[in-house]
Amino acid sequence: MDQHSRALDRAHHHALDWLSSLDGRPVPPQASIDQITQALGTTLPRDGSDPAEVIDLLVEACDPGLTAMPSGRFFGFVIGGTHPAALATDWLVSAWDQNSGLRRVTPAHSAVEDITSAWLLDLLGLPSGSAVGFVTGATMANFTGLAAGRDAVLGRAGWDVAERGLTGGPRVRVLVGAERHDTVDLVLRYLGLGSPELVSVDEQGRLRVDTLESALADASSEPTIVVLQAGNVHSGGFDPFTEAINASHARGAWVHVDGAFGLWAAASSSYRHLVAGHEAADSWTTDAHKTLNVPYDSGIVIVRDPVALRAAMGVHGPYLVHDEMGEPFDKVPELSRRGRAFPVWAVLRSLGRSGVAELVERLCRHAATFAAGLDDIPDVTVLNDVVFTQVCATFGSDERTEEVVRRLLADGTTWMTGSTWQDRRVLRISVSNWSTTDDDVERSLEAVRKAVVGL
Repeated sequence: MDQHSRALDRAHHHALDWLSSLDGRPVPPQASIDQITQALGTTLPRDGSDPAEVIDLLVEACDPGLTAMPSGRFFGFVIGGTHPAALATDWLVSAWDQNSGLRRVTPAHSAVEDITSAWLLDLLGLPSGSAVGFVTGATMANFTGLAAGRDAVLGRAGWDVAERGLTGGPRVRVLVGAERHDTVDLVLRYLGLGSPELVSVDEQGRLRVDTLESALADASSEPTIVVLQAGNVHSGGFDPFTEAINASHARGAWVHVDGAFGLWAAASSSYRHLVAGHEAADSWTTDAHKTLNVPYDSGIVIVRDPVALRAAMGVHGPYLVHDEMGEPFDKVPELSRRGRAFPVWAVLRSLGRSGVAELVERLCRHAATFAAGLDDIPDVTVLNDVVFTQVCATFGSDERTEEVVRRLLADGTTWMTGSTWQDRRVLRISVSNWSTTDDDVERSLEAVRKAVVGL
């Protein structure tokens, strides 16, 4: 076999071993950074090595330090696994090695991106003429959508940010719910817009429209962006889109929806009510690695006005081959990028419309089972209304809750994240993995029951 064949054969062997180990292995890693560093060695060899041998060394050294994030019992953060169709396609993405920024240079990816974009708009209930860009993750999707919004509201105020920059221009107000995801603040910093103005929220972290209306009225003449949320990272709550969007548009604001995991509620008739009215916004974000279970990196940005997105992201160069329909790189921050639409297409094609809806509903059903199971444990309180895939529970005092989290990680059966919500330490369960089974949920609940014994 040639070098490609030997290396790929070893990678395939190790990948299957890894996937088959997930049901039985501890979810937390079993080796430290120092141990892995020692196993790999720190001195760059003078001579090269056979690629297949390099793969074997990498796996031998790193396997104990891997967190079983693709496991059906990983409920930390909001992290999905990888659907088999998407995983296999992602291997092809690397083998094909297409720089998918130009339509005519990579017609295969361009065709897949066009199809996938239309499917996404349809499934998510968004305007059919919207522009869809494939970026690294939800952070850069928020960056891209809010960049389009920034330039648009400044343009309406007579300020061309592309030509003149931000210095000396009108201030852009950004209004967000007090329980927005922290990456929104990060993105605003990237965009030179500074800290947002916080709008009060209700007990489930949903933005209050009356407070938003008051904030909008305070400075109605200033360029304004309003960021709404589809899926609070603790409660899973959804902002009231219809009322908030109407109030914002009445004041000339651009409305962006951060729907990293929650936007997929639109794909299910049982949960679509959670995003009612969201289609009237100006831009949206989601992350295919979360609810859709596509490999990293796979963020998606959608902007209602393609012209606004191209104005913010487009670039021109005499050496580039331009297509009259525009270029994929006109919709994202990067020129060079891998074929991100391929794996998204693959999982959508594999699941179909009904399969995507069933996936969303199954994740939500598991979350409801977790909530019911936790409620049956003495001295455990589920703090949120479990409307989607998030569950937050407290075990009495902050100290008891912290000890439960510590015991769970030491046990290794499951991974659930400790967090702080509404000034209380909580155990946060995020159900995001397509492969989670009823048995995974019961095994994880049993680990929680075991962790509270003797507290």
